[in-house]
Amino acid sequence: MLPALDEIVDRARVVSLPMRVRFRDVTQREALLVEGPAGWGEFAPFAEYGDAEAAAWLASALEMAWQGPPQPLRERVPVNATVPSFPPAEVAGILDLFPGCRTVKVKVGPSPSTPSTLDDDAARVSAALAAIPGALVRVDANRAWTVAEAYEAARVLGRVVADAGGQFEYMEQPCATVPELAQLRGEIAAGAERGDIVGGTVAGGAIAVAADESIRRAEDPLLVAHAGGADRAVVKAPPLGGPRRLLSVAASLRELGLDVTVSSALDTAVGMGAGLAAAAALPAGADGTIPACGLGTGGLFEEDVAEPRELVDGTLSAVMTEPDPARLGALAASGERRDWWIARLQRCYEVLAAEATGA
Repeated sequence: MLPALDEIVDRARVVSLPMRVRFRDVTQREALLVEGPAGWGEFAPFAEYGDAEAAAWLASALEMAWQGPPQPLRERVPVNATVPSFPPAEVAGILDLFPGCRTVKVKVGPSPSTPSTLDDDAARVSAALAAIPGALVRVDANRAWTVAEAYEAARVLGRVVADAGGQFEYMEQPCATVPELAQLRGEIAAGAERGDIVGGTVAGGAIAVAADESIRRAEDPLLVAHAGGADRAVVKAPPLGGPRRLLSVAASLRELGLDVTVSSALDTAVGMGAGLAAAAALPAGADGTIPACGLGTGGLFEEDVAEPRELVDGTLSAVMTEPDPARLGALAASGERRDWWIARLQRCYEVLAAEATGA
């Protein structure tokens, strides 16, 4: 059952966190935090998301605050380093924020604020491998490429990774649609057979394709697997409706042959708890481990609502975090922004209430 709306609003705090770097074209990350009887939850869908989609993020926040995290299987979670669309000369400094991480995720492709070229992407990947020799590399294009552009990126970046002695784990959401992802997978496999594609970790040397938006922004998160559009799934707790929903989706994806990477959506120290809870409860794979998670983004904030979790040997503690009252006060959003978030909360609550009653 949903808690009462008035109770949620009374317990809500809206914060605005300054970013060290522009990430997803964001320089100030706003979030609504809510304290419930089981702890704290975070409601922070990006501004462009409609109410129906954003309602899943509210469900995740309420699960964490009123129900608490699922039973963990591990105390610490391995994470990857994250490199935004930065000039290559600044990559080493960013990677200093991720001590002990041996897996690196590099943002690639153009965005509205960053007209990155493939040469820029190659230089960024090369700089990451220079800073962490032998790293396992992931690149994330956020749907920026056509199939032809993504294939060329696989060819060029695969060679960069192979020449540097690294391994190319996967390309995350290189294209926008599931049919494009499926087509790209086929072309990459054929390219690997010809020797045109190198550096990958899939059988035959192909570079894996991972789906993110095609899972978390889809009505059916299993569609991409049924369509043969991915080798790997990237799953995030808030957009899927909470850690327990993530674990259910992950189990179904694994049954369909896809391993999963648990990731985050630029969460505050409180919001990161949902992803960490899911990763801590995720059953290990055949090798007894889980893939490095995209949950180490706390270092991208100049200020956060709690003391940042310490990275130890590339892992983070899965213990839940409570915000510091002094930080909540110092990072409080303006009254106008609080009103905006409360109104959004109320609309998304109505969506969840309608779903609960079958209306």
